[in-house]
Amino acid sequence: MKVVILAGGYGTRLSEYTKLIPKPMVKVGGKPIILRIINLYKKYGFKEFYIALGYKGNTIKKFFKNRFKDLNINLIDTGKNTMTGGRLKRLKNFLDKETFLMTYGDGLSNINLKKLVSFHKKNKSIMTLTAVRPPARFGTIKIKNNSVYYFKEKSSVDEGWINGGFFVFEPEIFHYLKNDNTYLERDPFEKLAKKKNIKAYKHTGFWQCMDTKRDKDLLDKIIKNKKYKI
Repeated sequence: MKVVILAGGYGTRLSEYTKLIPKPMVKVGGKPIILRIINLYKKYGFKEFYIALGYKGNTIKKFFKNRFKDLNINLIDTGKNTMTGGRLKRLKNFLDKETFLMTYGDGLSNINLKKLVSFHKKNKSIMTLTAVRPPARFGTIKIKNNSVYYFKEKSSVDEGWINGGFFVFEPEIFHYLKNDNTYLERDPFEKLAKKKNIKAYKHTGFWQCMDTKRDKDLLDKIIKNKKYKI
């Protein structure tokens, strides 16, 4: 099964690093985050990758040159200003005949990818997304008549579920992708949801994205403390 990694965005919220290198090449625990993502898929036997390049794509090309002889890594230019759905659409000719996986180039998890794929096949929908609890950032309070009647220190359980960025798609997804300006997470997902064609695989284990320097520092700490080893 093929794996797509979206790795072409500007990463503007992490500009301390992305002025010089693309976000997927930012190191966490001493390794580029994209390498840790690939290692997760490799752990579960996935060895064919299509990396959608854009901003500073040549840096990623140089990194992968003459490496990883045991993997089939395809580096595809998908445009500097292309949106997420547009990047995926540009890979259509490589992916439109079979089920495939996709993720972003800026998030880590200990998700069991084999269980994700099994869940997808069992539930028979156009796509499955991984639902995760967002990392708790703030304590929760509830107020009535200016008095706090509920207080709970940081707890992700109160935060609901969010899109964790580990997907399984059927080729029918390409029917929903119009052009380079298509945001995958907007019109396509909204239409699929209305048709009940999105299933959610709930992952309650480790998950952390790298949107900001604070997130990057947190991932460094987690890896240093050996709470994430992939």
